[in-house]
Amino acid sequence: MKNIHAKFTFGLALFILLLIACQNSDNKKKQAGDKGRWLEEMTIPKLQFGYREGQFSVADVVSAYIDRIMEIDMNGPALNSVLVINPDAMEIAEELDKEMAEGKKAGPLFGVPVILKDNIDTHDRMATTAGATVLKNSFAPADSYVAAKLREAGAVIIAKSNLSEWANFRAKVSSSGWSGVGGQTLNPYVLDRNPCGSSSGSGVAVSANLCMAAIGTETNGSIVCPSNNNGIVGIKPTVGLISRSGIVPISYTQDTPGPMCRTVTDAAIMLGALTGIDPNDGKTKQSEGKALKDYSKYLNADGLSGKKIGVIKNLMGFSDKVDTLMRRAIADMESKGAVVIEVDAPESAGYENASMEVMLYEFKDGLKRYFASLGEKAPVKNIKELIEFNRRDSVELKYFDQKILIDADKKGDLASPGYKKALEQMLLATRKNGIDKIMKENKLDALIAPTGSPAWKTDLLNGDHYVGGSSSLAAISGYPAITVPMGFIGEMPVGITFFGRAWSEPLLIEIAYGYEQMTLHRKPPRYLVTD
Repeated sequence: MKNIHAKFTFGLALFILLLIACQNSDNKKKQAGDKGRWLEEMTIPKLQFGYREGQFSVADVVSAYIDRIMEIDMNGPALNSVLVINPDAMEIAEELDKEMAEGKKAGPLFGVPVILKDNIDTHDRMATTAGATVLKNSFAPADSYVAAKLREAGAVIIAKSNLSEWANFRAKVSSSGWSGVGGQTLNPYVLDRNPCGSSSGSGVAVSANLCMAAIGTETNGSIVCPSNNNGIVGIKPTVGLISRSGIVPISYTQDTPGPMCRTVTDAAIMLGALTGIDPNDGKTKQSEGKALKDYSKYLNADGLSGKKIGVIKNLMGFSDKVDTLMRRAIADMESKGAVVIEVDAPESAGYENASMEVMLYEFKDGLKRYFASLGEKAPVKNIKELIEFNRRDSVELKYFDQKILIDADKKGDLASPGYKKALEQMLLATRKNGIDKIMKENKLDALIAPTGSPAWKTDLLNGDHYVGGSSSLAAISGYPAITVPMGFIGEMPVGITFFGRAWSEPLLIEIAYGYEQMTLHRKPPRYLVTD
């Protein structure tokens, strides 16, 4: 009887040990599939609180984000938003941990892992490619102003992101998020949907929690559209608030970098760290006395109260479902004390056509200057040589043409009467007779419109299928815009854009934050296979 009891006891113990071992194995498998899960939806204030309290180190955080990039972006579901991981990221993180241990004063972005769109120069072991094969081995001779400001503020540049090649200014027909260097970036909500561009990789990386924040660039829609399609917050600042030096250009008049984050709070913190007057970018001189180093004081949860806002009705109507979300958003704002009235913007055809002319002239001039900045290592010297390179390359023209490059090459210099006329026309229509006029006549604090439609299915044969959007008025005027999640249509996020006069970032942040805090529409993606 004792032997039977002993065998039973031994067997039971063995069963329990095996059960525990299996559970531990399952837990390990789960953890392996959820690397960096503890960082999901982390904000900059919470991250820096964790550093101060010793909950984790910068090295812990950077390592976890790199693991997530390797797992989610480069393996399953393979979002393809990141082109290259910074080989020096861990060394930088460890140095920051050492500085903290020594009690050195921390910058406003201390230990914040940031991903840069890969048209922003970094003087390190990461190339700056603009997504183009011709630049795949091009290493910048100096940091861009933006990269330098990030490092100065204590951020860790952990990677560079994929983008629509040449910031989507190359082909008559193209797929946003595709580049010759990186291929096609996927939308993290539904994988066969498009992330929009050109800051596609930046938007996807933020949404999928592959970094704390990212920097995108916009000429017309390239921050706000990927923010819309990927369910995040994007700020397109007034042109000149943040320097463009060291960024592969399209338009001197319209280009601007800007933060892309999961919350208005993080975007406001990022924005303040990037401002400043740069002698290498004349536009920044205009920000003197207007730029701030800290926009977080405008994070007012009651920011909608007493505000008069104009909804631009002729930027609606492209989607009944989007219009339904806009009506709900308006009702929400009114419930918090805002007054919302309907207004009309000038018809866009005239100023959009003029803008295209300006961009063609400025792209030709700007690219020539950028190639010259690379010195003797520049693979080409101008657009003409770039066009010829693409014709010989096996990847560059596989899916899409280069009509925009060809059209730009035909333009003259910036002294051309055609350029000057188009520039004057577009600025008059969007500024004096556009945003400034609408807001003055109606005594408005801000304007609103739906940012865009839900993401379309990616199509490498026929290109993008835009339904509608509202980026042009703010982009062409050079005025600020902030997009915030407004809700979902099916599984796809949709945003609302707040925009206004030049240098009105503080007011727009206050209004956008008030709306965000009362609605909290942001939710992380689930990497669905189909909608």
